[in-house]
Parts: sequence; structure tokens; C-alpha cells
Amino acid sequence: MRRVQLRPRLLPGSPEVRPIYDPLESMVPVPRKLAILTGPTGVGKTEVSVEVALQLGTEILSADSMAVYRRMESATAKPSADARRRVPHHLLDLADPTERFTVADFRNAAIPIVERLLGEGRMPLLVGGTRLYLNALTAPFDSGPEPDAAFRLSLEDRSAPELHAVLAERDPETAVRLAPADRKRIVRALEVLHSTGRPISVWQADSRVQGGMYEAVWVALVRDRAELYARVNARVDAMMAAGLLEEVQGFLAEGLGPDTPAMQGHGYKEIMRALLGQYSLTEGVRLLKRNTRHYVKYQLMWLRGMPEVHLISADQPTEQVIAEVVGAFRFR
Repeated sequence: MRRVQLRPRLLPGSPEVRPIYDPLESMVPVPRKLAILTGPTGVGKTEVSVEVALQLGTEILSADSMAVYRRMESATAKPSADARRRVPHHLLDLADPTERFTVADFRNAAIPIVERLLGEGRMPLLVGGTRLYLNALTAPFDSGPEPDAAFRLSLEDRSAPELHAVLAERDPETAVRLAPADRKRIVRALEVLHSTGRPISVWQADSRVQGGMYEAVWVALVRDRAELYARVNARVDAMMAAGLLEEVQGFLAEGLGPDTPAMQGHGYKEIMRALLGQYSLTEGVRLLKRNTRHYVKYQLMWLRGMPEVHLISADQPTEQVIAEVVGAFRFR
């Protein structure tokens, strides 16, 4: 644990001014901890994060897997220009949607910023709900082998449930944890098996022995579920009004498809499949609302299953929410 290096307090004396140190002050520890403000999609993290950062005297690191992409605006709820002027924000707009951006890329981009803030005696504030990004800085991490483009191409004609069945035979421990429709993670698990001969569950078990990078104080905003679902539905309507349809049309014209990693986020995949004729646009919007609500339910289950997470109701007045969040970070 790093110790505060305090400047001497100068007291006027007779002709000579001598430095006087307070030995108790010189031993005040500065913990190497992160402040994590998380919560389900639509709960209102962005709305309170700027004031929290100002009161903590720190900067914000986004932990959102869709906000890392440039040109993806309508469905990503990035902080406003005014918010970014008031508080420095990091880890936004790092990659083009045509590029692959991994958890390892996020970790590599985040660590220098975290280290700088810790070196300045400040507690970095991570804001977002992407579990893999948050865990990448607080839990053991091993990125495994590099992606194998040829192997992935060989799986393109097979459905996610078919690939899940293959995974269940070869790595049942991982298959149990993945939904049959979670193509992205199923393909990654099969890829690790193909490249190394070892299940991804073994890679992850090995990484747990190494320990995480940083300790963290976790605070999660929550709301009444009915209210949260209503906010999700309103948010989707706002996405459409903000030009999500036109944004996705542009990406399709560039050659991006529903299997492009950047297009896997809620909003992009549903609307893109509607534009490709798999269903109507009305159905696409309905699926987007449903899928986002399902994701919110998953996020709530994950957060409530973590005993170290301090839950704060966002149904209170905003000023009270901010005060409780700041208090949790300062005194936990």
C-alpha cells in the first residue's frame, strides 16, 4: 500500500523557519482501490456519475463494451459533450465498428489511466455495466490464445444450438454456463479448445490462481423492476427517435453484418436483422425491448449475487442518490 507523501507545514519561528511534520498524517494510507459505479442498463448511472466524480475529485473510465466504438451513438448512451467537459472521460470511441476490440484491449487501455490516477492519489471511477470489463480489472484475467480467423470461418454455417451441443460434449463445464443462443462465447470456447487442446474453463481456473489487478469498492444502482422496465422501453423509443435505424442502415452499406462483433450490442443486432428481412421493423423494436429487459434481469441477478456490492436505490431524489454513492466510496 502506498503512503501519502505530505509536504512539510512551515511554521514561522525566530529568524529560522523550520519544517514541522505530523507523524500521524505522514502515515495516512492511500489504498490502491477502484471505485466502481455499476447497475443494470437504463438505471441512470450516467446521470449521477459526473457529480460523483466531481465530489471525489477524480476522472471517469467507461466500462461499456459498446461505448468503445466510434460512430455508434444512437444505442450506446455515451456521456454528453457537456458531461465530458465537466469531467474527463476515458475509454470511449477507441475503435471503429469494423475492428475487433477485446476484453484484453480494454484492460490494456485502462491500466495506464488507472495507474496515473492512483499515482496522483485519486480513486479511479469506473462507470458501466459490462461485467467482463469490470472483472478484467478486479478479478484474475487470462485472455487465452489469439483469435483464429480460419477456424471461425469454418463454423459460420452452423447454428448456435448446434455449436453448443458440440461444446457440451467437449467442455461440459463451460457449456452449462452458456446459453445455447450465445454464439459469440460458444465460438470462443470452441476456438480455445481447437487452438490449445485445453477447455476454456481450465484457462479460467488457472488464471484465478494469479489474483486480480485491483481491489474495488462496488456500488450498484437499482430500481423497482417495473420502473426499470418502463425506462428500458422509453430508452428504446428514444434510440429510434435519435436515428438508430439510419445508423444501422449506414453500417449495412459498409458491409457490416449481424455477426460483426460491434453489431452484437442490443439495438444494433435486432434492427440489422429487421433490415435484412428476417422480420419487420416493428418486430425488431419489440425484440429489442424484450432482449434488453432480459439483459437487465440477468444484470440484477449477477449484482445481487455479489455480497461485496453496495446496492443503492436510484428511485430516490438524485441528490440523495449522489450523496449515498459518494459516501459509500469514501467510507467503505
